[in-house]
Amino acid sequence: MEAVSVENPLVAKALAAAPTGVFINGAWREARGGEWFGVINPATGNVITRVADAGAGDGLAALEAAAAAQDGWARTAPRARAELLRNLFEIVVERAEEFAVLMTIEMGKPLAEARGEVVYGAEFLRWFSEEAVRLNGRYSTTPEGGLRVITMPRPVGPVLAITPWNFPLAMATRKLGPALAAGCTGVLKPSKLTPLTALAFAEACRLAGVPDGVVNVVPTSSSAALTGPLLRDSRLRKLSFTGSTDVGKGLLREAADNVLRTSMELGGCAPFIVFGDADLDRAVAAAKSAKLRNMGEACNAANRFYVSRELADEFAARLAAEFEGLVVGDGLDPSTDIGPIITSGQRQRIRGLVEGARERGAKVLTGGEDVAGPGYFYRPTVLTVTDPGEPVICEELFGPVAPVVPFDSEEQVLAWANSSPVGLAAYVHTGDIDRALRMTERLEVGMTGINSAAISNPAAPFGGVKHSGLGREGGSEGIAEYLETIYVGIPV
Repeated sequence: MEAVSVENPLVAKALAAAPTGVFINGAWREARGGEWFGVINPATGNVITRVADAGAGDGLAALEAAAAAQDGWARTAPRARAELLRNLFEIVVERAEEFAVLMTIEMGKPLAEARGEVVYGAEFLRWFSEEAVRLNGRYSTTPEGGLRVITMPRPVGPVLAITPWNFPLAMATRKLGPALAAGCTGVLKPSKLTPLTALAFAEACRLAGVPDGVVNVVPTSSSAALTGPLLRDSRLRKLSFTGSTDVGKGLLREAADNVLRTSMELGGCAPFIVFGDADLDRAVAAAKSAKLRNMGEACNAANRFYVSRELADEFAARLAAEFEGLVVGDGLDPSTDIGPIITSGQRQRIRGLVEGARERGAKVLTGGEDVAGPGYFYRPTVLTVTDPGEPVICEELFGPVAPVVPFDSEEQVLAWANSSPVGLAAYVHTGDIDRALRMTERLEVGMTGINSAAISNPAAPFGGVKHSGLGREGGSEGIAEYLETIYVGIPV
């Protein structure tokens, strides 16, 4: 398909400034095979532009550039790396509107949310610029006094960062920010659904003065064809992936043969638990936010709503009333609250889960249907469910659907919450601090929000347990994922 004409001046300006090639060794070029693929706006279903379709040869060229630059970048003074990251932070902030518009047209989120992602994503660059100069080892003696123990951090080496479509800027900065701060070079492979933001970020790196080869970006329509050879190459030393659990498991198997360091931020199915003593006004407001941020297309989005039986009906009714007033539409329209679903296939999957639950007795209080017109829109939906094993409860929704299930006791809701094979995030609303602490201790998740809706922050470690992944991103823990510890023993 050919790209459609662009009439919106904001879009025209953003697209005019956005590169469309591959970025390797500090230069823009076409893919070696001369292939291109289209980027589709989910609000219209139209192709907005084409980008270079990198193949295995491009990926290996990017890794070659990263490997060649690795030693020099690792030897660069921490302060110099810090100042370069700070410069990159300022360039991203300066180009905030360009980034926001690109995210809206290729991913669908409302422009206001896209602007929020720029602030969030840029903050990883500032945070890790400050962490770059705080990489410390230790000095001690062995218990018997015969050896001096010295430890020092050393960058792991070239990194392959594979990012998803739902937060195309923040996931790039959350991976490359700590990698660069630690002294690692990298190859970024963005989602084929949202390559434009990553390419704009590569241009920001060039403008910031990132040395040639330190950051390379290779969009592709065939991830496996590009990443497979990289994962088998001995020059690659680290894989960082954010995406589905099934794909992550496959990448872990491939990474094992090369004994790669891995960070895996995988799927979630976050329980949102409301006890009878909760502040209902606060819980409803938090539920709306935790569910509908990014149209529900977030791994830490509230997925299943367990509400104490005495509050369940009122909670569901009030949440439905909140959803009723939301405007669904193109994210470029300032009146839009909820943008499109990323693809028609994903919308069909969401529709199928809701329809299946309805056929088995669930009651849809609001929504539960597509929005007519071009694009992949689905109405924000609240439904009440009696069976905690219903697929709409147990599967990661990745859409604006809130299923509500009543529960009768703390032990019951804990069992339901922990029954999932994934364990990324949970949200607990209660007026009892002892109960809040008990739930935090017993919930099998990596992150818990107490009486809150938003828990992600660049200064805090993001990650899960069980099938939700390995490692942490953000916080002081985030940079440790890109470092290995070297030990030196010296006789006393």
